[in-house]
Amino acid sequence: MRDGLLGCPNCRDSFSVVDGFTDLRSPPRGELGPGLVGSPAAQHSGADEQASRMIALLGIHRGPGTVALVGSPARHAASLVSAVEDLQVAALDPDLRSWPESGGVSRLVTAPGLPFFSRTLRGLVVDGRLGNATLVEAARVVARLSRVLVVRAPENAHEILEKAGLSILASESETVVAVRG
Repeated sequence: MRDGLLGCPNCRDSFSVVDGFTDLRSPPRGELGPGLVGSPAAQHSGADEQASRMIALLGIHRGPGTVALVGSPARHAASLVSAVEDLQVAALDPDLRSWPESGGVSRLVTAPGLPFFSRTLRGLVVDGRLGNATLVEAARVVARLSRVLVVRAPENAHEILEKAGLSILASESETVVAVRG
């Protein structure tokens, strides 16, 4: 188990790590509320199939690189790491604090925003229920020629992603795939 503190030389704050789960929320930090992932027991038999679909829609067949899964998609982090060689996954959801550690997966929670430099991630899968600001952040952090996959996408997801500089590749039901050109 990994426990400790991460210090930030820019903001001079420190962030707790408990059992490998990192809390990168800005102060004031209250109790963590419920997330969208659920408990580890909530995994179901179609998890590998859903992970394969995410990989295909992201257009990633090998690493190296980092992908972020934000909200409910984070439950598939270990499956993505197993399926794609040399891929690192940042899984962001409060429920992950009760999940076991898994090689290649960083479990964390953050607010506000996403803790990644602009245009650095190979891909990002986000639950649209997290709101418009999260979609804008997703667009900010994906690298050139990388994709954002929105599941449970709100009706205005297309316009938010396009306004943030992405092009829509595909849209079906509540799923939207966009790319940074």
